[in-house]
Amino acid sequence: MIYGVFFVIAFGISFLITPQIKKLAIAIGAVDQPEQRKVHSKVMPRMGGLAICLAFFIPLIMVLKFNILHISSPIFTEQQIIGFLIGGAIIILVGLIDDKYQISAKYKFLGQLIAASIVIYSGIQVQFITLPDQGVFEFGWLSIPITLLWIIGITNALNLIDGLDGLAAGVASIALATISIIGFAMGNVIVAFMALLLLASTLGFLVHNFYPAKIFMGDTGALFLGYNLAIFSILGFKHVTLISFIIPILILGVPIADTLFAIVRRFLSKQAISEPDKHHLHHCLLKMGCSHRQTVLIIYTISMFFSATAIIFTQAEAWMALTILGLLFIVFAIGADVINILNRRERFIVRFIEDSIGKQIPEKQNYKANR
Repeated sequence: MIYGVFFVIAFGISFLITPQIKKLAIAIGAVDQPEQRKVHSKVMPRMGGLAICLAFFIPLIMVLKFNILHISSPIFTEQQIIGFLIGGAIIILVGLIDDKYQISAKYKFLGQLIAASIVIYSGIQVQFITLPDQGVFEFGWLSIPITLLWIIGITNALNLIDGLDGLAAGVASIALATISIIGFAMGNVIVAFMALLLLASTLGFLVHNFYPAKIFMGDTGALFLGYNLAIFSILGFKHVTLISFIIPILILGVPIADTLFAIVRRFLSKQAISEPDKHHLHHCLLKMGCSHRQTVLIIYTISMFFSATAIIFTQAEAWMALTILGLLFIVFAIGADVINILNRRERFIVRFIEDSIGKQIPEKQNYKANR
């Protein structure tokens, strides 16, 4: 019951202050201009992620300060809480500055690096995994670069898919709901509750952000959501088995896969890794003829499939988990080749399918879509 009360509080704060954030964004010039790489055709206020941040932090700080829920968590010490809050504040600051001034990627990376370093220094790290034979593999000094790579990688991964109305907020909501479900099931109440609070805050904003959007979350929201998803997954699965180490990767399957494809695609095209393009998952679906709303709903469905698989993983035997993972990889590889997410002329899987069925798979179409 008490969890529901705070869920409603966080949702209400986010829903009610988002229109005020919209007015503030317009007043200070934190707006998104149309350009060739983007799919919206009019000036849009961003910085909407600030509503998510406030709706999350206000009830969270209240709960932590007064210990309203009487939660005792050995995996989340006072020092770690302070590190998490300071890191989050830095991420928000970086996002706000970028939403207003459009700073370069290197400065955003520097801010993320500082935030991640503070989190790691506070003691939030992936330290070891339990092996199938009940042994333990200690990461040792590697825990620092592994944790750093995970936090920065997930923080940016969610930002990369923030290209359509409601896309990043919806995908993040599905991931947060999954983390909360698994957290409560595993008895990790503090992480489950924090994920629940952020879920409510994101859903309150999504009401204003779903197609056709009235405001964008901007880097303030995308980076903050990615940062929290990275931290929650570390806290929720920091001492895990080799098989369940896959769970947070599955939960965040869509942004992780889209990021990896983007890195490979730009490498093959001899582009800088940080150089933006128009070949992300949502762009590919739009080029195949899907509408804006259909594209978002398709990616929601893919995210829910990944999340359902993650939940199954928590209960599956090792052999079943590996079988599911193998099938998932095959299906995703076929889908990626069909939509040509790598933007290559040669598509070997598509050619094999066409030869097998004796029918050509339609190529991408030119599209016009207003965000």
